[in-house]
Amino acid sequence: MTALRIEISDQPNPDAERLLGDGLAAFNEAITGANDRQPLTVLVRDPDTRQILGGITGKTSLGMAFLDLFHLPDALRGSGLGSQLLQAFEDEARRRGCLSAVLYTLSFQAPAFYQKQGWVRFGEVPCMPAGSSRVFLSKAL
Repeated sequence: MTALRIEISDQPNPDAERLLGDGLAAFNEAITGANDRQPLTVLVRDPDTRQILGGITGKTSLGMAFLDLFHLPDALRGSGLGSQLLQAFEDEARRRGCLSAVLYTLSFQAPAFYQKQGWVRFGEVPCMPAGSSRVFLSKAL
């Protein structure tokens, strides 16, 4: 048998993500009897152009919501829109049966914003640049 080859890349690979996701879903389903992993996206669009201006991406699975990316341009910050988007994300997660949610942010990004919305810090790991950290937060839904 030829030796297996390990490959490292910095390019997105949708086929690999699909294969890995399907394999993990099958494994989880064999153990839990359920495969409810589903993307969760909350977007804000320009009403005229329909262009996406910002929003949240994540997923739900086995009673937990995972917030992956959350961005609003500077012009939309401080208006309460971020709180509305986060609330919509949490509400949809609850509707899907999630009991809790998790995320991480950078110390120079938005930990205070999430904490103001009831998220609780449960971990922190130093990262670059020096003096920064990844801040892990969760929220009971």
